[in-house]
Amino acid sequence: MLLNFSDLRLALLSVLDLLVYLVVIAVFARALLSWFVRDPRHPLMRLLMDVTEPILGPIRRVLPSTMGFDLSPVIALVVITLAWRFVLNLALS
Repeated sequence: MLLNFSDLRLALLSVLDLLVYLVVIAVFARALLSWFVRDPRHPLMRLLMDVTEPILGPIRRVLPSTMGFDLSPVIALVVITLAWRFVLNLALS
């Protein structure tokens, strides 16, 4: 049985949805763990940094530090969520 275009599109959107969800979890986990794990060589922090730095780095370069708080994870989560909702709306309409 062959998949039609609609089924293929939904399958691709499901995979992308999972990837976006994993990136959101990684950004949130990095922000949360940064309060507790101070060693950037820790294996979990290294993994989270490798996954999230391409997203957080550019935001951090543009956004000034606010009283020692890094707001780049919050900005990244908002941008990722809004962008993904926009893509989903376009793809499903």
